[in-house]
Amino acid sequence: MKVTKFGGSSLASAVQVQKVFSIIQADPERRFVVVSAPGKRNAADTKVTDALIKYYKEYVDGKDVTASQAWIIKRYQDMVDELGFQAKSMAKIAQDIEVLATLPIEDNDFLYDTFLAAGENNNARLIAEYFTHAGLPARYIHPKEAGLIVSSEPGNARILPSSYDRIESLHDAEEVLIIPGFFGVTVDNQICTFSRGGSDITGSIIAAGVKADLYENFTDVDGIFAAHPGIIDNPHSIEELTYREMRELAYAGFSVLHDEALLPAYRGKIPLVIKNTNNPDHPGTRIVLNHTKEAQPVVGIAADDDFVSINISKYLMNREVGFGRKVLQVLEELNIRWEHMPTGIDDLSVVLRGRELTPIKEEEILRQLNHKLEVDKAEIEHDLSIIMIVGEKMKSHVGVAATATHALSEKHVNLAMISQGASEVSVMFVVKTSERDEALKALYDAFFNAN
Repeated sequence: MKVTKFGGSSLASAVQVQKVFSIIQADPERRFVVVSAPGKRNAADTKVTDALIKYYKEYVDGKDVTASQAWIIKRYQDMVDELGFQAKSMAKIAQDIEVLATLPIEDNDFLYDTFLAAGENNNARLIAEYFTHAGLPARYIHPKEAGLIVSSEPGNARILPSSYDRIESLHDAEEVLIIPGFFGVTVDNQICTFSRGGSDITGSIIAAGVKADLYENFTDVDGIFAAHPGIIDNPHSIEELTYREMRELAYAGFSVLHDEALLPAYRGKIPLVIKNTNNPDHPGTRIVLNHTKEAQPVVGIAADDDFVSINISKYLMNREVGFGRKVLQVLEELNIRWEHMPTGIDDLSVVLRGRELTPIKEEEILRQLNHKLEVDKAEIEHDLSIIMIVGEKMKSHVGVAATATHALSEKHVNLAMISQGASEVSVMFVVKTSERDEALKALYDAFFNAN
């Protein structure tokens, strides 16, 4: 039994929807289909989700929304016309889009989520009706009916543990169930979305809930590449990854799979495969608990930008009890999350994402470090990137870090810092963003083109 999720590019047009139908029809084990909102049909097109964001902004600003409503409704109608059938669901879809502009604006924390969720929800209605019309009995099921009850955190919903018992009951459905991704319903019956890209999360939750044998995530690429194809020319495709490796790569910039999507499937011990809607016979990339075949020490290299380092120096820092806690307390009081904290004897750096800071917060951090913690020196360094080499087999291979640092030094890339966790699944290098591409190419050549 398989849970199969399709992204926006896989559902952008009638041609793509027909490919999706063929994929589901070809395998009777594909009994649960999680869908995203329609994506772009071409480079100049607009995603339905982006059109809904525009519609929302117009509505809350008191502007005329009729053009936005008409565009979104027509987008679904165009797909119906191209598919060549009479969709009874179009009346419900049009009503659903128009009703959004009657919802209360004041004291409505879930208004934005409700607008955004309409993309996935109405697409699921349409896909279910088309599947049935084309000869594959299918049923649209709303997340509330499916049992996806979530926390009341707009834009960052979390599945409630009690939901899994409800989801398990879907196991016995006779039809193919079409479930909209990206959102759930709170105990107070409010629409609440996962973080953006959250259709991956929905698929993972359903897979864990129904105890699927496999969670298939269909995108527009043949699996996961060992490095970013926009930087590395024709990088090789990864055949198999562990969940821990994928988590590290997703954190550091691999955007094929939403990193939060890994958790439900990981806990449910459900294997996951990334496949291509446009090339469904390609085996794709499997994500498993433990490697089933021999793997290289480094399976992938990821890079991400917009990091900042708070660099602190204080003589005899190591003898001061509670110093690290005091530094982190400064950040906590400013509601700032930190990512990494490499240390020396008299030095400490706190690496965080640039979006966590504002000029006012930076000024307050430096003020407290200098006057409250009485450090000798404090500075904030911007324009940093992290590069991570990832592989569970690194811990059993001597010289991986040496190979990496030698490759970087050969290309005259200056390392701001190096960090490795206790699990030894990854090694992180911090470099200036201006040197990121050169560093990534050097590391890729060292680990994948050495022979």
